[in-house]
Amino acid sequence: MKVLVAYATRHGATAGIAERIGSILRDRGVDATVLPAGDVRDVAGYDAFVIGSAAYMYRWLKDATEFVHRHRAALKAAPVWIFSSGPLGTDLVDKDGKDVRESAAPKEFAELRATLSPRGEHIFWGAYDPDAPPVGMGEWMMKRMPGAREALPNGDFRNWPEIEGWATEIARALVPVAAPA
Repeated sequence: MKVLVAYATRHGATAGIAERIGSILRDRGVDATVLPAGDVRDVAGYDAFVIGSAAYMYRWLKDATEFVHRHRAALKAAPVWIFSSGPLGTDLVDKDGKDVRESAAPKEFAELRATLSPRGEHIFWGAYDPDAPPVGMGEWMMKRMPGAREALPNGDFRNWPEIEGWATEIARALVPVAAPA
């Protein structure tokens, strides 16, 4: 079973999640390759896919959405799992009582459910370093707004055991008697 873990990231947090997923898959007997979605030109030879992206303003990054559109036929014919990263902090519900991760679901998830019928989807916590150089005009403008440094929780909120557990579930689905870690 050969799996492609394709991801889109801005500051590296989603790349870290994708790398950990690939590592767990390999530890459990799955031949996994991890690549930036924008670098993938051909998906021939892969039997399954895990696709993820950072989400900004409730949207997946362009490289991830273009990857899905470019390879839609192959993705529809194979097992697919999707993930997103982005919510920051440790609060599970917001001030209105809404689930933070459900609220952070990228708008593309509805389309991906309809077109790819993914076997699973997950939204992981992200990371934010206020000292990282801005990527794109939106980040550049936000960093210059008064109070911007305090507006977003600073830190790495990725839950590694949760990520590893999800990757283990994928491995079990792909290799029913997966090798133990």
